Amino acid sequence: MIDLIVALEMEIADITLPPAVRVPCCGVGKVNAALAVAGVLARPDCRRVINYGTAGSLVPALAGRLVRVARIVQRDMDARPLAPLGATPFEDGPVAGEIDLGGTGVRLSTGDNFVTSPPEVQSDIVDMEAYALAKACHRVSRPFECYKFVTDLADENATANWRDNVAKGATLFLEVLETGGGLPG
Repeated sequence: MIDLIVALEMEIADITLPPAVRVPCCGVGKVNAALAVAGVLARPDCRRVINYGTAGSLVPALAGRLVRVARIVQRDMDARPLAPLGATPFEDGPVAGEIDLGGTGVRLSTGDNFVTSPPEVQSDIVDMEAYALAKACHRVSRPFECYKFVTDLADENATANWRDNVAKGATLFLEVLETGGGLPG
């Protein structure tokens, strides 16, 4: 069984998913994502976790595109001077900071804020859930993939642009899911 975690049902409302795909909606933010993925990972039939959702971009050329995420960091973990910006203090290994999903794609920063100007942590796109999902999957060695449809430019118009574009990437994502293919960044 593939567990496709989305924050909001409206992100995939216009598509019909294959029967082998279960869709838990986690809600917005890292805490909701962590709670949802804990339940998913506890299921004995969970073999693979995919996160699909929307994201803002700091790179104008990515607007309106479906992208594969290759690296994820948390932008709101700021425990300096105990650890670098984005890294969790007192943790070792790859989940202390940036998580490498492998392959080609974009760098995503996750944080519990709606981005309207460039964050201090460098990234191509921004969201509010993926880091928590990736870290939990990494901890239990469960395969994890992440795809985002870029709805806005993470600027002063982000909220209105997100509302206008939230449902537009679902069909593109379904094509990737059905073909099992990856996307370039």
